[in-house]
Amino acid sequence: MTTEFIREQLFALQDTEYKAFHSRLMPTVDPDLIIGVRTPDLRKLAKKLWKTGDTGEFMAQLPHRYYEENNLHGFFIEQIKDYDACIEALNAFLPHVDNWATCDMMSPGVLGKEKDRLTAQIRIWLASEHTYMIRFAIGMLMRHFLDEYFEETYLDTVADIKSEEYYINMMRAWYFATALAKQYDAALPFIENGRLDVWTHNKAIQKAVESYRITPEQKNYLRSLKNKTARGQS
Repeated sequence: MTTEFIREQLFALQDTEYKAFHSRLMPTVDPDLIIGVRTPDLRKLAKKLWKTGDTGEFMAQLPHRYYEENNLHGFFIEQIKDYDACIEALNAFLPHVDNWATCDMMSPGVLGKEKDRLTAQIRIWLASEHTYMIRFAIGMLMRHFLDEYFEETYLDTVADIKSEEYYINMMRAWYFATALAKQYDAALPFIENGRLDVWTHNKAIQKAVESYRITPEQKNYLRSLKNKTARGQS
């Protein structure tokens, strides 16, 4: 299945109003490289094309040109049922991801079935120099290791990440906001003791107090912990 064939399928689903709206959410992506395909339509197309068993040529042709081609690639990876094959596909694709949405849309189900192996792979991704490989790794910690398989050392792992990249630190903040919702007693000392850089600290509090899973009392206390030296940051 060629890229040209897939591109025709994508443009047939184009919604120009959605393109204009979605382009504003993707500051790191050239608007000319956004076709404008709604995510549910893209997922349906991914499942349809995957069933043909003929996606290998397209997936080998990296990097892709269009934003939706990257998202489609990510949705193809979600269809892979073998853990090792999924990791191989992710390792080939993640260095080419250039935006938060493509990164965050991917959630291959097979990864959750191999949690012991996944933790080792997450450490490899976190050691990468690629922004969205690191972001994806934090996302996997958030998705798979804040419930039954939670360990407090994972909080240390995310807190200890040092980066100037906005999209990494935003995911760190999202991780800690979710940790406060799911593992409040374990996560709170990281806020109380200033374990995060100021921007991530305040953003984590902001996102946490927006959560319906955190009590009004907890929200009031978290607000009192905001670092006032960062006034004016958003």
